[in-house]
Amino acid sequence: MIEKHIHYDIILIGAGIMSATLAVFLKELIPDIKIALYERLDEVGRESSDAWNNAGTGHSAFCELNYTPEQEDGSIDISKALKIASSFEQTKEFWSFMVEKGFLPSPSSFIHRVPHMSFVWGNDNVKFLQNRYNALIKYPLFSEMKHSENELQLKKWMPLVMDGRESIEKLAATRMEIGTDVNFGSLSRAMIAHLQKLVGFELYLQHEAKDIDRSKSGGWDIEVKNELNDTKFSVHARYVFVGAGGGSLPLLEKAHIPEAKGFGGFPVSGQWFVCNNEEIIAKHSAKVYGKASVGSPPMSVPHLDTRIIDGKKSLLFGPYAGFSTKFLKNGSYTDLPFSLELDNIIPMVSAGLHNIPLTKYLINQVLQSPEDRLKALLEYFPKAKLEDWNLAYAGQRVQVIKKDAHEGGTLEFGTEIVVTEDGTLSALLGASPGASTAVSIILDILKKCYKTEFESVDWQKKLQKMIPSLGKSFVDDADLVNSTRERTSKVLCLN
Repeated sequence: MIEKHIHYDIILIGAGIMSATLAVFLKELIPDIKIALYERLDEVGRESSDAWNNAGTGHSAFCELNYTPEQEDGSIDISKALKIASSFEQTKEFWSFMVEKGFLPSPSSFIHRVPHMSFVWGNDNVKFLQNRYNALIKYPLFSEMKHSENELQLKKWMPLVMDGRESIEKLAATRMEIGTDVNFGSLSRAMIAHLQKLVGFELYLQHEAKDIDRSKSGGWDIEVKNELNDTKFSVHARYVFVGAGGGSLPLLEKAHIPEAKGFGGFPVSGQWFVCNNEEIIAKHSAKVYGKASVGSPPMSVPHLDTRIIDGKKSLLFGPYAGFSTKFLKNGSYTDLPFSLELDNIIPMVSAGLHNIPLTKYLINQVLQSPEDRLKALLEYFPKAKLEDWNLAYAGQRVQVIKKDAHEGGTLEFGTEIVVTEDGTLSALLGASPGASTAVSIILDILKKCYKTEFESVDWQKKLQKMIPSLGKSFVDDADLVNSTRERTSKVLCLN
């Protein structure tokens, strides 16, 4: 028997960076709002937001080459890079607001300055990187980018990458000094710790949302299972937000909303090589991104990363992609088969047929030996030795599959926002660069779910305090970019 439970203004599902961000916004905009947050694990931010489950890159398109694809005519499409870079500036503004208000502890608990670099070799790739640099440098967001093909300069920028490398091959790199490394798990926990001090916010750990149904009286009824005593109960809210990472798709399917029809999910797992040699770790201080292998998903772009996790400097390489039918790292192997429905079978099969190279790539990745993984590392660290690295499991990502009128279904890489027509239920699907663009994503959700309130004078005043650049564009405004970065770098201790 399911017990009827309390009513809330909004229910959040999944205690990661997205739910935390939305909750902070709402408590600032509507102080007396009543919020309940349900998390299936026993701690906040331990799935996709956890530091070991993602690259920790403050995604700003400084180094991620997959955000600037090369067109058939050789030109570089930088539209996505400009959008992502702008979004991250807004995210840093919001974090700065929380630091100044005392909502967060020292910024060093979640963010550090780590230069972002792109590194390529071979004539075609070197030409691509030069063209990319030429296209980006024209815009204020990227005006500080440096480019070099000089061997001595590259050795200064990334000594590990260059040590032992034969100089017969053409090399090139770009570098942005203002790149960041972010511990989204630590940040999520700090934000929710702040929320727990506020009246009207309730956190329930080890409570899993099992079902979502429209209520006859309006709003939504959520069936929740208490994992602590194996009981179920029902809660009600006018609004529901599903920010459960890979767990969002199964819940959306249970809500039976037309906006979610046709969506499918393709799970991709990952692994890291983690360096255990302190001397090697000390010699590298950058995030060095390369180009993805042909047929590999963008989230599998190889990178040699300096990380600062819980105050300790680490060095990771990867990710090595893999496949699992789980939608969450702590999920079930039945997640994928149980996600199949009549309205998404065709898109999922079609997307699979159109992505056979990706399937082959993932199979090869799964079958790799330690020596095979070392070969990939040697391309970025020529003197690497297997005994200096341990293999660790990263998070699970579910790439979005959408209906397509021409192809039946397409595999999407990025974050998808799903909102009901009446704005009472919203959800996030997909992956990178989600966390880094959290503020822009949450603003979009607020616009759709609280249309009238969002445009009100009261909300606009409050939003301007949280995000001073709101309503302005970073793309062509050098003064806005410079003044915003000067302020956020000072507040977040990134200088």
